[in-house]
Amino acid sequence: MLKRILIFLVINFTALAIGGFYTGSGVSSNWYESLNKAPWTPPGWVFGAAWTFIMICFAFFMAHWWSIAEHKKGIAILFGIQWVLNIIWNPIFFSAHEVLIGLLVITSLTLLVGNFLFLNWKKMGVKTLLVAPYFIWLLIATSLNGYIFFNN
Repeated sequence: MLKRILIFLVINFTALAIGGFYTGSGVSSNWYESLNKAPWTPPGWVFGAAWTFIMICFAFFMAHWWSIAEHKKGIAILFGIQWVLNIIWNPIFFSAHEVLIGLLVITSLTLLVGNFLFLNWKKMGVKTLLVAPYFIWLLIATSLNGYIFFNN
């Protein structure tokens, strides 16, 4: 189990690193600074702390899900889709400034992670709650992206 957790930690933090690379100076860029942002937008440092906690919890969730799964190929595909959606939001939003496409991507990611949470409850019980921080954060992030889309 420890080996699986480490593998998912590496994969998850690789996604964060790639996404961070594409964010670049996004949060401090003139474009982002000039946007009308939601009043509930957290300070910048919260994003790094939240994503660190989320990806640790998600690695434990995935390692457990993988260990009990009958159809590992399906889980690998869903995990891969999640991984790609998580990464591509950054260049779409921060580099291309495509707020609507970013909203579609993050909404898709939120729905997918929500499925991880709600569809695994019977199989995994309280261990499913390890994906709850990811889902809750995505709900917040989706609302932030949506606010920017509708108010700029």
